[in-house]
Amino acid sequence: MKTDSMDDFANADQAAQLVLSRTSLRPRVGLVLGSGLGAFADSVSGATRIPFADIPHFPASTAPGHAGQMVIGEVEGSPVVVMQGRVHFYEGYTPQQVIYPVRVMARMGVKALILTNAAGGISSGLKQGGLVVLSDHINLQGVNPMMGGNDDRLGLRFFDMSEAYDPEYRKQALAAGKKLGINISEGVYIAVSGPSYETPAEIRAFRTLGADVVGMSTVPEVIAARHMGIKVLAISCVTNLAAGISKQPLSHAEVLETGERVKGDFMALIRAVLPGIAGGV
Repeated sequence: MKTDSMDDFANADQAAQLVLSRTSLRPRVGLVLGSGLGAFADSVSGATRIPFADIPHFPASTAPGHAGQMVIGEVEGSPVVVMQGRVHFYEGYTPQQVIYPVRVMARMGVKALILTNAAGGISSGLKQGGLVVLSDHINLQGVNPMMGGNDDRLGLRFFDMSEAYDPEYRKQALAAGKKLGINISEGVYIAVSGPSYETPAEIRAFRTLGADVVGMSTVPEVIAARHMGIKVLAISCVTNLAAGISKQPLSHAEVLETGERVKGDFMALIRAVLPGIAGGV
C-alpha cells in the first residue's frame, strides 16, 4: 500500500465502495475491537463479514486475538461497521497503514467511532478487568500519522485535539456503566510503540506524566478520526496491571484471558451507549 497521503482518498474510496457493494446497510457508527474484545462482532445481527484480505489496499492483522475482518450489520437496531481486529505500528506497518481502516470507514459515511483496546493499568485504583473511558491521551509512539502531505479533502493540515474524546459520549458511557453496575472509570491513555511491555521505570515515569492506562494502539486512529471530523469514544479494558505494579510477569495470554472474562460487561456497555450515539449522527 502506498503511504503518500495524496493517494489515501482514492484508495480509501475504492475500498469503501467495495464494502458498501456487499451490503444494503449504510452505517454511520464504526467500532474498532482490540485484543481479546472481538467477541462483540459475533453478536452483530444480519452480519456481512469481509476478510481484510478482500478489501483493496487493506493491511492484514497479524496480532493474536485479532480476527482480521470487517463486519457490517445491526446492533440494537442501529447499522454499524465493526473492525474485528486492528493493525499496529509494532507489526511493521507505517502510521498511514495503521489508520487506513479509519479512512475507509469515513469514506463509507461513518461519523462516530467507538474504539476499544486492551491496556495495562497504571493508576493505583484500577483493577484487572475494569473498563476505563478515555478522556485524553499522551502519544509516545514517536510518530504522528498526519506527517507527510495533507489532502484537504480529508481534513485540515493543522487541526484541534483539545477534545479528541467527545465529552458527551464520555458522559453517556460513564452513566451507562454505573447503571449497569460495571467497574468503570475515566482516565488518560498513554500510547507506546510496543511490542515489548514496558519496564517498571517507564511505568513510574508514565504515572508522573499523568497516565492512567498504557497500550500500543488507539491514538493513531483517534488522530485520524479527528482529522476527518469524526467524533470519538474510546474505552480501555484493563487486562493486566502494568510492570512494577503487578508482581507477575506480563503476557499476551493474560490479556486475551481477561478480555474473554469481561466480554459480557463490555458488550453490555456498548449496547447501552450505541443507540444514543447512532441517534445523534
